[in-house]
Amino acid sequence: MKKILSIILLLLSFNIFASAGTELQEADVNVLDSDSLLRGAKHYVDYCLGCHSAKHIRYKRIAMDLGVEESKILDNIAPFEAGIYDPMLTAMNGHDAAKWFGTQPPDLSLIARSRGADWLYSYLKGFYTDDSRAIGTNNLIFEDVGMPNVLWKLQGIQKAVYKTINGREVIDKLVMETQGTLSPKEFDRFANDLTNFLVYVGEPTQLERQSMGKYVLFFLLMFIVLGYLLKREYWKDIH
Repeated sequence: MKKILSIILLLLSFNIFASAGTELQEADVNVLDSDSLLRGAKHYVDYCLGCHSAKHIRYKRIAMDLGVEESKILDNIAPFEAGIYDPMLTAMNGHDAAKWFGTQPPDLSLIARSRGADWLYSYLKGFYTDDSRAIGTNNLIFEDVGMPNVLWKLQGIQKAVYKTINGREVIDKLVMETQGTLSPKEFDRFANDLTNFLVYVGEPTQLERQSMGKYVLFFLLMFIVLGYLLKREYWKDIH
């Protein structure tokens, strides 16, 4: 029992804190919210697909799962000349990516499953200016990340406020230095929709699993009731 409790506490600690001990913000994930998923898909194509593929999901699957006409997916979400059966692949080749960023940007199909929704949501909101780096930015959740802040026009520019702990300067908080085109509330929804979409991409079958869950629970409840009545019928003569 002690070992089990230790494992649970360890997992919780990974989910609550980032690598630098920063508390993660909570994402409002709901993969049954098709409007949020469609907005997230659009955000992904507009701001992420230029560098990051999501090769384990196809535009056809998105249309089927969200109950949207294929033509609307192609017209409103998929990049120009993409086919409905195409996976979400970036147009950037590996050679150029390695030259510009030092390494090829990772595929993000499973990023939400490997990192967690709260980590991803906090990461999207965690960029701040850092003049000591060539790209001019850093991230509160992923220190020295190689990715530039592609969302700065939407969110605005944040700067870090430091405090001293045990003689060492650490980031206390991020404050907005220049406001972006979106209000803080609007950017929160933007980041949440994008996170929600990546959670869906990591396991598209969860839509079916969650929608079937209520029927499974109803069946189990009925089975318990029938089992109890059957038990009473068999045991009534013994008592």
